[in-house]
Amino acid sequence: MKKVGVAILGFGVVGNGTYRILKEHRELYQRTQEVDIVVESVLERNKERAISLGVEEDKVASSIAEVISNPDVNIVVECIGGIGAAREFVMAALHAGKTVVTSNKELVCKYSHELERAAKRHNAGLYFEASCVGGVPIIRTLLDGVQANNITSMMGIINGTTNYILTKMTNGGASYSDALKEAQRLGYAEADPTADVEGFDAAYKLSILSSLAFHTKVPLGKVFREGISGVSQEDIQDGKRLGYVLKLLAVGKQSENGIEVRVNPTFIRKEHPLASVNDSFNAVYITGDAVGDVMLYGRGAGDLPTGSAIVSDIIYAATHSENKYSTFKNNAAAEKDTKFVSDFRSAYYIRLTVQDKSGVLAKISALFGKNNISIVEMIQTESGEDKATLVIITHETHELAVRNAVAKIDDTGVATVESVLRVVS
Repeated sequence: MKKVGVAILGFGVVGNGTYRILKEHRELYQRTQEVDIVVESVLERNKERAISLGVEEDKVASSIAEVISNPDVNIVVECIGGIGAAREFVMAALHAGKTVVTSNKELVCKYSHELERAAKRHNAGLYFEASCVGGVPIIRTLLDGVQANNITSMMGIINGTTNYILTKMTNGGASYSDALKEAQRLGYAEADPTADVEGFDAAYKLSILSSLAFHTKVPLGKVFREGISGVSQEDIQDGKRLGYVLKLLAVGKQSENGIEVRVNPTFIRKEHPLASVNDSFNAVYITGDAVGDVMLYGRGAGDLPTGSAIVSDIIYAATHSENKYSTFKNNAAAEKDTKFVSDFRSAYYIRLTVQDKSGVLAKISALFGKNNISIVEMIQTESGEDKATLVIITHETHELAVRNAVAKIDDTGVATVESVLRVVS
């Protein structure tokens, strides 16, 4: 039976979860995969902590040099995070000819071109299923499940923290700040939640996934990004009344006009499958020209779900003699002939505070008309002091047209735009 030695870099939540799965399921993999996977080394600064969690003392390494010089280590698993030491250690492992498995979405998003170049040069593998959507096998699906298709679109909830916050705001009536505090208390959100709530985490993942789905490099700089920190209870409740649920969506589309990639809070109809994805769960909705619609759903983070994805990559690498690399030219920038759509099309939710007097609605409608924006539905409610709240849902139109109309409305002096959100029409 083939024996494969594994080293784990970083023994935090994900590293420990990976270790537990490998230890507990060793006999299962021997029986079902015909491979004996053994943890030969763990790189952890706190040696006592690693030992207390079951790692044998002689297997706790003190340096990356010690790890990569170990002839029994075939696969190095990076669970450190960030792009400092993680990047240095991964590059060292690849240069030593060790296959690397990583859960680090920021590292893969920003430096996959460097990592892949090193992997090819030294005949090493590079696998990163766990970098996107936790335990949901989205990368394996794109590479080995729907590769018969031309993927035309991909839409998903790929950040558990923001989905938890929006769920609490929607189902529990919590304010944004209270929902965020609860997410931090439960460990879903960091003390500094910026990466999650401002959409950076989802943008990293969308860059990776859209590159794989559309077979061309989609750099992070091409991803339009907007977070949820400006979302209010008023928006949530207005959406509910109109039959919508608000989610932070990652959207990727490919058409003759080019590639569209964006992360932003979006209203979706309550009947849509993604509308029922709640709390910290994630889901990705893929459309292929042959298969039609496919949705993958599951836990997007956590020790065991993420560890499951890591171990899946370990098993894949251990049982395949040839390494697989990108299906596209993986450079830092996009190919010159790749077109990207910046003025994308969407329907819109627009909430305004207006002066409650005759002629105001006519002015707003005229500005919409000048920008080729048509209205699907509208709700007006009194808000006191001769003011009213106006909520408008538009037909699908161009992003730049809406931005221009919003700027003009604010200039009228009779209305203030309070919120603009995209809508899946």
